[in-house]
Amino acid sequence: MNVKVDRRTHEFTGKRISVDTPVPFTTVLDRLRALMGRASIPDLVELARAPIGEAEFAQSVNERFVGKSGFMLFSEIDHGGWISKFGINRRTLRLILGNPLIAITMIRHDLTAGLFAPVEILVTERENAQGTNVVYVRPSSLIVIDENPPLRSAAEALDEKLSSLVGSAVCP
Repeated sequence: MNVKVDRRTHEFTGKRISVDTPVPFTTVLDRLRALMGRASIPDLVELARAPIGEAEFAQSVNERFVGKSGFMLFSEIDHGGWISKFGINRRTLRLILGNPLIAITMIRHDLTAGLFAPVEILVTERENAQGTNVVYVRPSSLIVIDENPPLRSAAEALDEKLSSLVGSAVCP
C-alpha cells in the first residue's frame, strides 16, 4: 500500500525577550509563584472529564487554579540542579505556565496554537548572584504565522499578560 504523506515547512521568526534586573533570583521566583495559581495537567484533565459545561469548567478553573496574574504554574524544571555537574554553577529554573481559558482564545482560531500553549519562561541567576535574568519567547511570534486577525488579537493579549507577569516580578 502506497500512502502519500503531505509534509510542509513553515518558517517563522520567534522573538526572544530578555529582562535583566538587580532583584535577587529568589525574590523574582517568590514573586512569580505568588502571582500564579498552581495546577497539574492531570488536575485539568480530571476537571474536563467531569459532567459539567463550558461555564462551569471556566468557573472552576478560575476558582481553583488561576492566580492574580491570570496564570497557573504547571511545572518547574530545575536546570540549575544538574548543570553544576558540568561546571556551570548558576541557578536557573524553567517555568511552564498558562491557563486553558487563555489558550482556548487562540486554539479556537487555529488548533496548532496548542503547540505553544502553555508558555515558558527561564529564570536565571546572573553571574556572581548580581540579580536575575528572565527570558521568554513572545507567544504571538510563535503562534501566528499566517494572516489570522482573531488569532493575532488573542495571541497579542497573551503577550501582554505574560509581559505584565514578568514585569511584576522583576521590578525593584
